[in-house]
Amino acid sequence: MITLGRGLTLFTIVALTISYQIDDIQTTAVAARTVREAAPLILAGLCGLVSERSGIINIGIEGQMLLAAFCGFLGASYAVESMGSTPALLVGVLAAMAVAAVAGLFLAWTSIKLRMDQIIAGTVINIFAIGATSFFFAQGRTMPKVPNWSVPGLDEWPLVGRMLFDHGPFTYLAILVVAIVHVALFHTRWGLRTRAVGEHPSAADTVGVRIFRLRYVNLAIGGALAGLAGMALLQSASVFNRGMTNGKGFIALAVMIIGRWRPGGVLAAAVLFGFFNALQAQLQFKQAFDIPPQFFGMIPFVLTIAVLAAAGLSARPPAAVGQHYETE
Repeated sequence: MITLGRGLTLFTIVALTISYQIDDIQTTAVAARTVREAAPLILAGLCGLVSERSGIINIGIEGQMLLAAFCGFLGASYAVESMGSTPALLVGVLAAMAVAAVAGLFLAWTSIKLRMDQIIAGTVINIFAIGATSFFFAQGRTMPKVPNWSVPGLDEWPLVGRMLFDHGPFTYLAILVVAIVHVALFHTRWGLRTRAVGEHPSAADTVGVRIFRLRYVNLAIGGALAGLAGMALLQSASVFNRGMTNGKGFIALAVMIIGRWRPGGVLAAAVLFGFFNALQAQLQFKQAFDIPPQFFGMIPFVLTIAVLAAAGLSARPPAAVGQHYETE
């Protein structure tokens, strides 16, 4: 696995270098957009990772992101009328994380207390999110623009500057959260208990781990991450549109599976799908081929199916995921 990872990294560096020599402008544009597109997928993929590592399938990531984007937009939009742009954005972030965390708690409650099918419970969240955000949506409102944070000096480097050091705060935050989740999951007591609950809940229960409480907490944490993913969608647009998640919550599930339920794997898979999105956007913008634009729009989803079919065959989910548990 390490050898494969190093091989892919080396291949990526060589491919970027060759492409940059051929067309530096287009290569830089695609590379920068790849990182921007990867940010919400990273955060949403980590939401699924925390949920499934706890033993609960989270199909509702799409709905959580959509609700978060909507409530974050409204929170920032109304707050800016009485305070500055930065405090208003913080209000939006808190609103987004809160509503997505509540949706995560709803999923935990239906799965633990009501013992509902977890896939159906997640689908309920998705349907509710689409209906509620469409019903309460109002034209004409705007939110403060999320600032772009450039690293002085580093952002002027060829290719790497715009690719890594010229983004909005949620892009940097997504990468930071990967490191935080990795350390927490594999180097803390919480992480050990979470992995135990997802693999062998009966064994964890035997040694005193409170299974249900941990799952409630983790689904709320996962929801908060989905809330940040929703705000990452607003980072470029600064406006809410109906159905603006556009299937990214489901792609995040593919990112989680291809990433083998590991934070580093989620990061790599999200960058891969971010590249698919960036490539199709650039092809569509440049009108490289005389074909309908819908063809370019379906490229990320077709490639998602292909990559998931190839990489998902050997993926092994947590052993207890999707299974109801009863305390002894």
